[in-house]
Amino acid sequence: MLEAIVNGKTVQVDFSGNEVSVNGNTSVLDILPIQDGKYFHLIYNQHSYMFEVLGFDKDTKTYRIGYDGRSYEIGIKDRFDQLLKSMGLDQATKPKINEVKAPMPGLVLSIKVSENQEVKKGDPILILEAMKMENVIKSPIDGVIKQVVVAEKQAVDKNQALITFI
Repeated sequence: MLEAIVNGKTVQVDFSGNEVSVNGNTSVLDILPIQDGKYFHLIYNQHSYMFEVLGFDKDTKTYRIGYDGRSYEIGIKDRFDQLLKSMGLDQATKPKINEVKAPMPGLVLSIKVSENQEVKKGDPILILEAMKMENVIKSPIDGVIKQVVVAEKQAVDKNQALITFI
């Protein structure tokens, strides 16, 4: 049995041959990939649907699906994910990131965060100039800034700590 999280709502999904059970309601499922596996035609519960796979994040097992002009996020948790969660080990395989290091030597042009500020994965945290190019350094995780280790206009070496997280 799979657990699917669709835009924040959890549903139980089980497959058996060409039938699918969603939260205990069973129906025939027919799905056909169209155009290199990006578009799909789905028949479920005697209704026809055309949808597009907009993206997939393998780390979180999350799909972005486009249907009828709207975007849906669908997270998938298989039986192994569910077993790890029931044992309290679901976070054990995720690496703990405590700091952001300089990917190359350069000059800190601007700092976009401050201590105790919450950031999301992908948020810009500082601008590093290297070889006359401005590089946006982004947060690798959702977290809270513990300390900004560097200052603006400071030269940094490769692998030097820039930001630490709580």
